[in-house]
Amino acid sequence: MDIEPEFPSKRQRKRKRHHDEINDQEEEIQLSAMESFRVNYFLVIVDNAILSLTSRFDQLKKFEKLFGFLFNSKNLKSLDDSKLQECCATFAKAFSDDKSSNVDLHDFVSELKVLQVTLPDGLMSALEILQFVMAVDCYPNVSVAYRILLTVPVTVASAERSFSKLKLLKNYLRSTMLQDRLNGLAMCCIEKDILDNVDLDCALNDFASRNARRNFF
Repeated sequence: MDIEPEFPSKRQRKRKRHHDEINDQEEEIQLSAMESFRVNYFLVIVDNAILSLTSRFDQLKKFEKLFGFLFNSKNLKSLDDSKLQECCATFAKAFSDDKSSNVDLHDFVSELKVLQVTLPDGLMSALEILQFVMAVDCYPNVSVAYRILLTVPVTVASAERSFSKLKLLKNYLRSTMLQDRLNGLAMCCIEKDILDNVDLDCALNDFASRNARRNFF
């Protein structure tokens, strides 16, 4: 940035001492320019950054505490029966209320115990474990747990991106656009990576077949 990292020293003004002041009174601490910058700016910025990062990752810590044993096959296979029971109880409690629960705790523990010994050797991700579970179709509670794990949002990045795209669309086109069209364009902008893989010819043919207004005589 072409800024010289220099801190020029300024002459410190000395306060006039009155005759009735005690001689051993504490003198005001005088900081050099570099020390003043470090105390009043640098350390303040560092403290704010640490505080922001800590609060930012609190959610991830809670997520890891709840789903950590399901992250991969290594984590799952490393659990003994007591630890597995504890993790499953925490998970079931988080996704239940007074009337119902997304998973049955007893069946969930039993299914995971069987899964620990039936999973193929080698490290498997959560998605690969879900694909394995769906293929054999005999672990209903485990299937629910992994689907929750893989669909729970753990960051606001997607939401921030959505609002960013929506702001652009509303600024340039909102005055002449209906809500349905705004929703469609927002989806196209937000999911551009998926849109790039769409076969346009098939999409056009499908659109034409749905909106055909031909008169046959």
